[in-house]
Amino acid sequence: MKYQIKEGMDVVGFDGVQIGVVDGIEGDRIKLKKSDSGGSHHKRHHHYIGMDFVDSVADQRVRLCSDANIVGLFEEEKSGRPVK
Repeated sequence: MKYQIKEGMDVVGFDGVQIGVVDGIEGDRIKLKKSDSGGSHHKRHHHYIGMDFVDSVADQRVRLCSDANIVGLFEEEKSGRPVK
């Protein structure tokens, strides 16, 4: 499944709520694109989601195995530390 994930794909929770957009894959994590929007917690830096959260890849979307609000608790910084 890892090799089906491409830059620009939407990343959505199991509930269909968008979490971000794929910037690339680094190791066993999905790197999310930075956002310029003021309200986004991805502003000016990347967040990462472990590949173990991926449920499926189809229709240019990476669907995760948990709802967006749960996955948000497990997003990581580049260092691997949790997002605060």
